[in-house]
Amino acid sequence: MTTDDPAWSQTAYEIEAEGKSVRVESDEQILVPWPFEPLRSRERVAVRVRVASGEKWSTWSEPATVEVALLKPEDWTARFISPVGIGRWEDPAPILAQTFSLRSDVTNARLYITAHGLYHATINGMPAGDELLAPGWTAYQHRLQYQTYDVTHLLHEGQNELDVLLGNGWYRGRISWRAVYGDRLALLAQLEVTYSDGSKESFSTGHDWSARNSNVLANDLYDGQRMDLRKRSEDAHPVEVLEEDLGRLVAPEGPPVRATEYLPARRVWRSPSGKTLVDFGQNIAGWVRISVDGVEGQQVTVRHAEILEHGELATRFLVTAEATDTYILPDGISHLEPNFTYHGFRYAEITGIDDLSIEDVQAVVVGSDLRRTGWFECSDPDLTKFHENVVWSARSNLLHVPTDCAHRSERLGWTGDIQIFSPAAASILDVAGFLSSWLTDLAAEQYPDGLVPYIVPDVGGVTVSAAAGWSDAATIIPWVLYQRYGDLDVLRRQYESMRSWVDRAASLTTDGVWAGGFQFGDWLDPTAPPDAPYDVRANPDVIATAYLIRSADIMAEAARLLGHDEDVTKYLKLADETRTAFARHYVTPAGRVLSDVPTVYALALEWKLLPTAHQRERAGARLADLVRSSGFRISTGFIGTPLITDALCTAGRPDLAYRLMLEKGCPSWLYPVTMGATASWERWDAIRPDGSLNPNKYTSFNLYALGAVTDWVHRTVAGITPTAPGYREFTVKPIPHRDLTSAKAVRHTPFGEISVSWSCNNGRFYLHAVVPVGSRATVELPDGSRASVGHGSYRWTVRVPPEPQRPVRTIRDVIDDPDLWADTIARFAAEGLGDDPATFARQLTRYLEFPAEELIWRIREEAHAVPEPKTPQARVSARVRSNRNVEPMMD
Repeated sequence: MTTDDPAWSQTAYEIEAEGKSVRVESDEQILVPWPFEPLRSRERVAVRVRVASGEKWSTWSEPATVEVALLKPEDWTARFISPVGIGRWEDPAPILAQTFSLRSDVTNARLYITAHGLYHATINGMPAGDELLAPGWTAYQHRLQYQTYDVTHLLHEGQNELDVLLGNGWYRGRISWRAVYGDRLALLAQLEVTYSDGSKESFSTGHDWSARNSNVLANDLYDGQRMDLRKRSEDAHPVEVLEEDLGRLVAPEGPPVRATEYLPARRVWRSPSGKTLVDFGQNIAGWVRISVDGVEGQQVTVRHAEILEHGELATRFLVTAEATDTYILPDGISHLEPNFTYHGFRYAEITGIDDLSIEDVQAVVVGSDLRRTGWFECSDPDLTKFHENVVWSARSNLLHVPTDCAHRSERLGWTGDIQIFSPAAASILDVAGFLSSWLTDLAAEQYPDGLVPYIVPDVGGVTVSAAAGWSDAATIIPWVLYQRYGDLDVLRRQYESMRSWVDRAASLTTDGVWAGGFQFGDWLDPTAPPDAPYDVRANPDVIATAYLIRSADIMAEAARLLGHDEDVTKYLKLADETRTAFARHYVTPAGRVLSDVPTVYALALEWKLLPTAHQRERAGARLADLVRSSGFRISTGFIGTPLITDALCTAGRPDLAYRLMLEKGCPSWLYPVTMGATASWERWDAIRPDGSLNPNKYTSFNLYALGAVTDWVHRTVAGITPTAPGYREFTVKPIPHRDLTSAKAVRHTPFGEISVSWSCNNGRFYLHAVVPVGSRATVELPDGSRASVGHGSYRWTVRVPPEPQRPVRTIRDVIDDPDLWADTIARFAAEGLGDDPATFARQLTRYLEFPAEELIWRIREEAHAVPEPKTPQARVSARVRSNRNVEPMMD
């Protein structure tokens, strides 16, 4: 709904379907109940809606057609069929086919189809739809998606042919360490045709179908596809009808995988070894499409990689994935691309074409066709680029399931990765249906005792125990979806899964805390050795107990919303008792948290784990010191990274959060941007400052997890924070920073588009905000003024409060002053002591409370340059004496 009338407020709505209408007195705008009798399988209705503000009604909307698919197993006449004599792993991919005759007056035709494996369906040589890698990846033993296609336009009078090519995919491919679903490909297809007189015909998979070999000689998601495009004649083979449970069949909740973009080649050149290389300028998931005028028998091979090493494809990061597509050509023009594989890559090596032109090749971007819903830009081009890199990583790895990477022989739904990234994902893409579908698999794969697998679908066989932060995807992701989309039904559907997990975690406690056992912990802490990402500094028991509290809090709130009063009491008590135990075991009276690293303080501050105001104050101060001592370089892994900037803001130091966010040295969020990254990295130092690549082969240059801070960027830099489910209420509270002169974010919410943009100029702060109909915003400006506004477009101009004039008395104060600290580093460099701020910050860790006058000789002492000066006068800085920026710091 859009309106310029500020007094407009919805009081009722009316829904019309098939000549019936229902009026409801309500201000609800999203996810309202269907007011008519439930629709039946195959039923189609046209739906219109209008809304009222008092006695004033809107016009009727344009009608939307709703069509129901097949809801019950009895709706299927088709049966699963599998080829006989062909279709084994070592055989070419099989084609299952049927010919049928039709009258001339077809008015409607639907193809309902799925497979064990992947399928590509054509009718009379034309694709049935634009979906790729269908039917997608679910926990096949529990749920198998089927698709519905409108194929009316593909049919004609007389003989028609339906051909379905089957590939290995996730069902029979080399997934993870083994294939777990089955060794036999199968097809289920049902074509239903309606004629003008209302009569119907159905053509379903059964004994009357036939099978033949295709020109796809081999196919695998990891290894690639091999095709012989020369025309060949194949004998027909029979099919066998299989007894399968049709009760597993479900319609998709999220959008399908499609080709979402086509990228032209940026450069074609020869590598040092003489190979033809192509750079597409962007790290993606997908494949290469080539146009070539070939000679019969000519072989073209395409290899893929995310990065180059020594001028050649860096294939060691593929681990065991071949990532190679091969084509044997016929005479004439061919358009080469696979259909049963995908690759993570920016670069391709193409052999077999001597005169490859840049116009002959492009990259096909493939992924779940998720609607973009969030945009961000600011005056710092590196921060803007970082945000776009995170979007690319999300697009590359949200492919049927939330995978950890797109390139190597491990493209799995790791629960920890998506748990930390889900708020950011919901800030930039419409992931409601995508993640709710995946959560259904999570619940289906959950162990009877409540244990949540490390990966979903659970094909790895690696889950050995509960893992905090990974298993907590069961509670945190449903809560994120409820908050961002206002869908209470997600909590209702996942409630038993959530409760089962929290009860399991609670059963693992001793004296109130979760201690001992395997944990991933603060995975990929930058201090961890390259070959031991689990060897981190944050105490795993602290992390595990903190996550138990977080999940218990969510569980209590979900129980309250759903009316489970006994559970509210139960989980509030669990959260309170575990908080008490957390403080008893892990927190000192002075607010120190066990292991004393940024991640544990971020958890403690953001999840309210510290009982007293004094402990909270001291923990915030300690976190700030740890960030200073790191030289504002990142010192958190998977667990701490999404929370640390928020924790610094909670501690009253948004200036330090910004310095951490905008830092460009290694490791930092913006460091990859300075190294030419086009997606977010798995490891903070995937490329070292000297240009060498990380030695660990399990390194991805396109993984979204560490981009989780994007959500903070939207909430704090742009200033858009939801405060009621679905953004029905939200705050607009951008926190400006001296290094940014402007920022803008746009967010498509269930209620409509939110837009916030701000700029600073000549001591004034200018804010423009757009609030959609049905939402309400609380606006908080930098001068302390506030406003509560309904829908509309608003502008404010206020004076920017001057930066607080903090006296420079201690070494901590010097580090906190960006200009003073920069001048100090320049002085160190001039003296030959080095120019790395992080090194100096670490050396000063023990001296932060010392007088600022001692800073230079403390650094010299650390560098073993000179002994301590004899007199205070020799240590006095002219700049520090004035407490402000006057002269460069001198002895």
